[in-house]
Amino acid sequence: MVEPDRQTTNEIEAVEAEYIDNPPQPRERNNDSSAMPRPAQPDVYDEHPVERRRRVFTYILLPVTFLTVALLGGLRLSDPDLAFVFIGPSLVCLVFAALMLVLFFRAGLIEFGEWFSERLPTLTLAANGALMLSLFAATVQLFNSLLPERGIPFWVVGFCFFWSLWTYLFAEFDARKLVRSLGALLGAAFVAKYLVLANLTAPASEGWLQGIFQNPTKEALTWLLDLPRYSGGTGYVQFFTLALYLAGLFLLPRSPSRKR
Repeated sequence: MVEPDRQTTNEIEAVEAEYIDNPPQPRERNNDSSAMPRPAQPDVYDEHPVERRRRVFTYILLPVTFLTVALLGGLRLSDPDLAFVFIGPSLVCLVFAALMLVLFFRAGLIEFGEWFSERLPTLTLAANGALMLSLFAATVQLFNSLLPERGIPFWVVGFCFFWSLWTYLFAEFDARKLVRSLGALLGAAFVAKYLVLANLTAPASEGWLQGIFQNPTKEALTWLLDLPRYSGGTGYVQFFTLALYLAGLFLLPRSPSRKR
């Protein structure tokens, strides 16, 4: 029984000695990094579809909407041939538009610091500036649309606009209340010009002598108030212009990164 155990011990010692004399060599690592699969890197240009749609809406559709308002705000249809007549805005329209934008910033309807933050890239700042410029142009032409062209009505409606905007400037407003108040003010101006004054204007198809005998009151008011003679289609065009402006204003986000 002793001999087998001693033989086993001698075999183990021989294997250990051989292992010490000839240690196993480590495997060579393949340093070719191209052979190893790399994890997929996220594409920094792969923008989320919702974010992409929001940018298209903010920087394409809204400027197009406001530029359409700026184009239609000075459009009139002459009577009776329905020719296009473009009326340029007066200086007071620019003043009213500047007051309107100050109201937007003050009431929080537009957060100026978010649209023109120093953290934004230069291209984004330029796009935001173009959007605000289109909003200013649309506001100028909206006042050009709602203000009577000349005469006593021009001064009366202009004074009402100035008094209302100046009062709003020192009142406490939130964004929704401001939009409702401005909507009521602009709607009243539209009714005054395109419903009341338009119905007091004598048609241009009649001569002044014929108008005196057939519509003496309208002819007298047209001459006294110095009312322009435009076609009835002008009111439809300007109603669409006012509705388009209010819709664009309602859909305009407060900041580039926030939805209304």
